[in-house]
Amino acid sequence: MSRLGTLGHRLYTGDVSIGFIGRRRWWYLISVVLTLLAIGAVLLRGLNFSIEFRGGVDFQAPVSSGSAAVAIAPVREAVADVGVTGASEPIVTAVGDRQIRVETPPLTNADISTVRKAIGESLDIPAADVAYSSIGPTWGGQITDKALISLAVFLCLVMVVIWGYFREWRMSISGLVALLHDVVVTVGIYALVGFDMTPATVIGLLTILGYSLYDTVVVFDKVRENTRGLVASARSTYSEAANLAVNQTLVRSINTSVIALLPVAGILFVGAGLLGAGTLKDLALALFIGIAAGTYSSIFIATPLLCDLKEREPAMRALARRAEQRRRPGGKQLGAPVVVTTAGDRDPTGSSPLVAAQLTQPTQARGSVAVAAGRAQPQRRSRSARRSKGRGR
Repeated sequence: MSRLGTLGHRLYTGDVSIGFIGRRRWWYLISVVLTLLAIGAVLLRGLNFSIEFRGGVDFQAPVSSGSAAVAIAPVREAVADVGVTGASEPIVTAVGDRQIRVETPPLTNADISTVRKAIGESLDIPAADVAYSSIGPTWGGQITDKALISLAVFLCLVMVVIWGYFREWRMSISGLVALLHDVVVTVGIYALVGFDMTPATVIGLLTILGYSLYDTVVVFDKVRENTRGLVASARSTYSEAANLAVNQTLVRSINTSVIALLPVAGILFVGAGLLGAGTLKDLALALFIGIAAGTYSSIFIATPLLCDLKEREPAMRALARRAEQRRRPGGKQLGAPVVVTTAGDRDPTGSSPLVAAQLTQPTQARGSVAVAAGRAQPQRRSRSARRSKGRGR
């Protein structure tokens, strides 16, 4: 068995335990810092919305000679010098090694022809080879509204589904907080790196929310299994049972995340970095960040928050008090040993009976006196002893 498999077995059986729930204040602090940094990045740097959201004209032209990266500066200078209003600061990027993309604000038909001619002259190609598409700001606003509506509907459905499956509203709240954390962190990293927010990014965000929800539900299902009948048995507190559930699913979460991140990393670093596929870059970055954040939130946010909410219940408070009493020295323990002594056994001082045996269950032995429930229980004599006593009479 591999080391990870051995560790997973020991975590599942409880031989090794990592105190995730006990250190929840640290996880909350880290999550709050990450969230504030993400919000600060969005407020200070802002998001680079793609042309699909802000509207404008998208020009694409092939590069006849050299690489696209080298042609960026000449194309930008040529478009800026034509004197077209709104095209003085165009966004010029390379799409792979053989294509140039130029984005400008909305232009008139005459201005579009002028810009196409300037791009063609800078690349030594006919103006007819410069393709373009015009996107109005109204369409971009519709895309934004639909994205926000989709996110709101998804979050509402998440709450309903989790409550319907577990019959526990606290799990719905905890899962929703974890999902919001994942969205905020992902959007904040987009603001830091300066990637464009495109419709592909919105699709990626909805995808990672589904993945994060799946990972959280798996952990919650194990929590429900470990806490079933917990109040009646009083074998541990809710936090202890939940911490065991997190340890039992830890290796599964790591394996699932690594397997999911490998192909996404391939898309991000090979497809976007080497091949220059812009759409793949937007989608892959959202997936990569979201999967990592979803794994973190299901372990370090959702389950600890569930324990905080659950242990506010009177029944769970009483359970915690009973568990604490059982752990105190001299306290009544579950399955506490019962002292059994035999007649005539004395300690070296001769002042008290000597313990002959300790049993985990109240046991009655022939010819002995069992001390149970604070009083001596007389034991039945053997049949031969009773007959001898009868003859003596």
